[in-house]
Amino acid sequence: MDSIANLILNLGQQAKKASRSLRTIDTDTKNSVLGNIIANLKKNQESILVANKKDLAAGKSSGLDDALIDRLMLNPERISGIIESLEQIVSLPDPIGETTDLEYRPSGIQIGKMRVPIGVIGIIYESRPNVTIDAAALCLKSGNAVILRGGSEAIHSNLALYQCIKDALIDAGLDANAVQIIDTTEREAVTKLVQASDHVDAIIPRGGKGLIENVSAHARMPVIKHLHGVCHTYLDKEADSQKAIDIAFNGKTRRYGVCNATETLLVHKGLKSGTLDQLINLYVKEGVELRGCRESQKHSNKIIAATEDDWSEEYLAPILSVRIVNSLDEAISHIEKYGSSHTDAIVTEDKTRAQKFLKEVDSSSVMVNASTAFADGFEYGLGAEIGISTDKFHVRGPVGLEGLTSQKYIVLGDGHTRP
Repeated sequence: MDSIANLILNLGQQAKKASRSLRTIDTDTKNSVLGNIIANLKKNQESILVANKKDLAAGKSSGLDDALIDRLMLNPERISGIIESLEQIVSLPDPIGETTDLEYRPSGIQIGKMRVPIGVIGIIYESRPNVTIDAAALCLKSGNAVILRGGSEAIHSNLALYQCIKDALIDAGLDANAVQIIDTTEREAVTKLVQASDHVDAIIPRGGKGLIENVSAHARMPVIKHLHGVCHTYLDKEADSQKAIDIAFNGKTRRYGVCNATETLLVHKGLKSGTLDQLINLYVKEGVELRGCRESQKHSNKIIAATEDDWSEEYLAPILSVRIVNSLDEAISHIEKYGSSHTDAIVTEDKTRAQKFLKEVDSSSVMVNASTAFADGFEYGLGAEIGISTDKFHVRGPVGLEGLTSQKYIVLGDGHTRP
């Protein structure tokens, strides 16, 4: 057996063993571990930032684009954000052991459902080192063992963060193999991990479209997919002008290299005169490149012609597609054809039109009068997220604690036998 295959086998066996012990750990112990991680992050902040600077320097020298550099970067504010996420996870109810739907059957037995961990989860991610902490914390609180495989561009940052987790587990007297990291940057490690169905119960890929498609094609266990985020903001003819401007501008410019950024702006032809022109001026001033349909180009010579490919593009950059539509139905049809089922928003003061949008747009998050930037596990009160699932099974939208669990039937009897 080659060295990579042996590495994954050992990690898998250790994770499987650790997952059994995690089933019986009480909530206080889980929260104690998370508290230890918080303390370690605070204590080791400087060394974490030094490690991150190594990754940033290597990334810039290798030509990583600005969006990936932004995802890769850690600073005191972002570490504070990670700590805040951990604190929120600590405060959340523990889903494990929750029993629901208990009822008696005519036979006299009592049937219900109990929430349980999935088991061992493999998480493959790119660029964002904060995922190392978020993933570990959510898996621990939900009773799952986890094998982490971050991108080579963040190897130093991920290892520094992982040390905070490992030390926290040891200090709590728990199996340190409850969270493990693949410390090799060899791509073969991903191939072997997604084939390790004897030890890994589910795979979550978090990264670019190519990574997710590759993992989905080769995995031998269920995959919780987060495909690309082609998010739309639609400005309806009944939109309030200031709300339209604020929401559309924030959705695109808050951060470019994130999956919840607005990539296409749809505008009803009946939108209050001057609203789109004001918005275009703000985008141009901000340095956003605009690519639009013929009708939108009439509003500004700064808008270049959009190609067919632009409508389905996740730019992750200061680029925005703009299309003027004749109706709400046309906007919904555009989203249906070109969207990625991630996040789509309508700005309107008409409740009937808002309800139509909510019912007919088939995405994991559909919003009314709010920026697409809110599509985030932290904002949804999940503490953090492992990703935003665009699947319909087994979880959809931001994947938090409950998304990392399953349910089993429990049957309670008192000497009952079946005739």
